[in-house]
Amino acid sequence: MCGIIGYNGSSDPKDILIDGLKRLEYRGYDSAGIAILEKEHVDVYRSKGRIQKLEDKLVGKQFNGSLGIGHTRWATHGAPNEINAHPHRVGAVTLVHNGIIENYLELKEALKNQKRKIASETDTEIVAHLFDIEIQKGSSLQKAVRAVTPQLKGSYAFVVMSDHEPDVLLGVRHGAPLLVGIGEKENFLASDVQAILHRTNKVIYLNDDEYVICRKRSVEVFNFNDQPVQFEIKTIQWTPDQMEKGGYRHFMLKEIYEQGQAVANTLENKIDLTKGLVCIPELQKQIDLLKKVKNISIVACGTARHAALVGKYYIEKFSRVAVDVDFGSEFRYRDPILDTESLTILISQSGETADTLAAQKEAKSKGVRTLAICNVRESTLARESDMVIYTQAGPEIGVASTKAFTTQLVVLYLVALELGLMRGSLTESQAREYTTDVLKLPFLIENTLSLDQKIEQISSHLQKKDFFFYLGRDVNYPIALEGSLKLKEISYAHAEGYPAGEIKHGPIALIDKKVATIVLTPTATSSETNPDTTSGILYEKMMSNLQEVKSRGGMIISIGSGEDKKLTNESNFYLGIPKTTWALNPILLTIPLQLLAYHVAVGRGTDVDKPRNLAKSVTVE
Repeated sequence: MCGIIGYNGSSDPKDILIDGLKRLEYRGYDSAGIAILEKEHVDVYRSKGRIQKLEDKLVGKQFNGSLGIGHTRWATHGAPNEINAHPHRVGAVTLVHNGIIENYLELKEALKNQKRKIASETDTEIVAHLFDIEIQKGSSLQKAVRAVTPQLKGSYAFVVMSDHEPDVLLGVRHGAPLLVGIGEKENFLASDVQAILHRTNKVIYLNDDEYVICRKRSVEVFNFNDQPVQFEIKTIQWTPDQMEKGGYRHFMLKEIYEQGQAVANTLENKIDLTKGLVCIPELQKQIDLLKKVKNISIVACGTARHAALVGKYYIEKFSRVAVDVDFGSEFRYRDPILDTESLTILISQSGETADTLAAQKEAKSKGVRTLAICNVRESTLARESDMVIYTQAGPEIGVASTKAFTTQLVVLYLVALELGLMRGSLTESQAREYTTDVLKLPFLIENTLSLDQKIEQISSHLQKKDFFFYLGRDVNYPIALEGSLKLKEISYAHAEGYPAGEIKHGPIALIDKKVATIVLTPTATSSETNPDTTSGILYEKMMSNLQEVKSRGGMIISIGSGEDKKLTNESNFYLGIPKTTWALNPILLTIPLQLLAYHVAVGRGTDVDKPRNLAKSVTVE
């Protein structure tokens, strides 16, 4: 959840480090710092709060060094203050770290017994002390890493400088992401490619239990057994322009508006247009396995888990395979019943979510095949999975996920169709019609975005509401969860998503004039090939739930299909999405909920792209 950047080259490291940290702001942080190694000393500057405060400390400062490290911290051990901010300096060692050292209290006690002075509350400083002990013995950084890493438990990535090796940056990875950027007479270390993409698009992704000796003109990679590792330099396809706001007020709004194109890109190369059928190469390679799968677990965290819940409906409907959905943080602790006829699907935008990676290891330890759905190529999740399908969403900078979520839904829809075809639970004519439907989705999304101005007007009536309910049924219930999460994340308003039928079992006690309720009540198109048998029944039940809220004075914002006079008359505000099938309704419903959360947050004056206490990529468990 922290951001790391390291630089070794011939340019001014101060500007490169600060610029890199700014490009990592979207990950979330509460303090920041840099350190620059000069010939005779190391300059360390740290500050609590935004990077601008760090920049203020650097005004007028001149540096002659060419080696430096920078860090944005999201507090886990120790309060968010300057003392606990990184980099940490102990003796001749300066270090930044991402992750959690689980046995740091034990190590801290041992260091105190050696009369070492611990200045901060962090686990990171402990690692710096361990390196300093080895450096004082005369060890090089490379030799020191062999002595330090066996003492550490947990997940971590760190970058280290030593006063005695002014030409070397040491980068170490164990359970937290770290990559090497290859430039012209300069090299970089970073936790995320966004930090360096404006300088180079050539990168080396370190694997777990590897470290790198990074010099100005060369890099060497070793595993923890000190064996040299043959690495591959990858070329990043994203461009720096994709990571700019492009005239939008916030990244989040830009990314909401990019969803039509993101979905179109995600559909590309996954459909055989001559046959009009889904054809995903990664799944076709495993057709024998997938035909025999008896149960599926989908594991994810946060927004991705809401996509997983929708995916459960898709897969069970189209392929008739039983699906469990788990939180990444809970999966391995319940000792899931898995075997070689199981499949585990793992969803993560970044591919670096720590809890999801831990779940992946659990599944693989039981001999289960894994399928990753992620947005970042060469991420840990992608590299470690048996199969991977990429959501072609492009870079997502806003902390609150938007286009990554909708493209995850599209991939799950396609996976469900592919499995249904493979297993014979869908006929070709049924699958062809479902495929034709999804090809219309980019156009339907663009139409849905035309609601933006109306949603902005509605949001002005919601700024002072104390509480929000989001209600849905069936496949739309997970979208109620996602809508409530979006509002919580960026506006800091309290919101809860519920299956509409459950409000009478307790939550209805909270309904009064101070509460706004968003009711998801779409209908669905139907055909002879794929008849809709439930949306009419669900619509009537949702209308009953709406009346329960209305009779208690609650404000109602309803979202339905097309022009719905009945819903319009019964609601304070009504939004109509384009009419579509039951399976695509969740995707279209997502768009107005994202826009509603965005405009409420803007009206409340919150930091939409970087909401408090949140990180884009949660790389600690």
